[in-house]
Amino acid sequence: MARIIGGIGTSHTPTIGFAHDAGKHDDPAWAPIFSAYAPLKAWLAEKKPDVAFVIYNDHVTSFFFDHYSAFALGIGASHDVADEGGGARALPTIMGHPALARHIAESLVAEEFDMSLFQRRPLDHGCFSPMSLLYDYQDGWPTTLIPLAVGVLQNPVPTARRCWKLGRALRKAIESYPEDLSVVLIATGGLSHQVHGGRAGFNDPAWDQQFMDLLLDDPETLARMSQSELAMRGGWESSEVVMWLIMRGALCARPSLLARDYYLPSMTGIATLLLENKAGVGGLKPADELDQRTLQLPASQPFTLDVSVRNYDLNRYLQRMVEPDHRAAFLADEEASLAASGLDPADQDLIRRRDWTGLIGRGAIFFGLEKLAAVLGLPNAVVYAGMRGETLEQFQASRNAPGALYSVGSSLKGGQK
Repeated sequence: MARIIGGIGTSHTPTIGFAHDAGKHDDPAWAPIFSAYAPLKAWLAEKKPDVAFVIYNDHVTSFFFDHYSAFALGIGASHDVADEGGGARALPTIMGHPALARHIAESLVAEEFDMSLFQRRPLDHGCFSPMSLLYDYQDGWPTTLIPLAVGVLQNPVPTARRCWKLGRALRKAIESYPEDLSVVLIATGGLSHQVHGGRAGFNDPAWDQQFMDLLLDDPETLARMSQSELAMRGGWESSEVVMWLIMRGALCARPSLLARDYYLPSMTGIATLLLENKAGVGGLKPADELDQRTLQLPASQPFTLDVSVRNYDLNRYLQRMVEPDHRAAFLADEEASLAASGLDPADQDLIRRRDWTGLIGRGAIFFGLEKLAAVLGLPNAVVYAGMRGETLEQFQASRNAPGALYSVGSSLKGGQK
């Protein structure tokens, strides 16, 4: 029978992958990241799990709002690295495990989770940013991968309780698979951060630590929390931490804590957590009713269905920066590209002027702006600073590691790395 040997919680900010690819292992601003991942990497090398079940969210790279699912399970035979606007990272393709993935899909549907299934869609930094620090992959990945993409960008999103329940059902699915396989669950996302609007750059390290405490000792409290409460405490985009509840829900009542770390260099609280599973589940029950609250947070603009529908063309134009032909045309003749786009002239003008605040106000999602910045060779911090009405220097001065600049692209203008 298949068995879950443990769970890993990890941030998936592109900062992690950027530091790795840029060789920042000994740079004081970046070195704590590698130190935090060292015990997790060592544990994985020792245990050699057959399958890594990675819970992540796509950042408007391979999934778009023409069809956006709450839970999308990857069932393919292999998974490639996505191009996020500046060329794909130099990581090898990783093999999937279609048989186990198919079994999990059938089991979850039987448990009344209406799963979306995908294959041949490349995976972005939500998956590969932490994976590249967890494994040595130069001679090929030493594990297979089953990805679960959770739709946490467009509201309504899966609730914390729904994710908790999915974790419980996932454990049943994996442990009912007849082949002798070892599986590690890797939940990604967060911790505290906000990447859009005037609240861009918000963090709360005290909440990040409390979140990990609750995940370990009182996950029911987290399962009761509304998206708004999670966003108020940790920043709007940090509400993606509901994905950690899927991992936690699939583990035993009291797993062993083997490693825990936290570092906040710039925009996102980078956390790592390693839990070793034990036999037996009893003692943890699903939470009661959720705390329903408004989604109106200060200096924030939730990406709701009406925003998505109203601004589909603008976001699609930005998202297509992952297509080499589209971005090549944009770089060769931006005016011609904008003229052929069919976008509202006001939207074209906002793109032309790099008015990041105006674009957010018009309904662009940040992860489209991130791709445009990558194509332009700009670090993400230029976008954050613009949304806060600050210069890049002013914004970086508010970060714990002012020299830490990064992008989802392969290069930064002026060699800023």
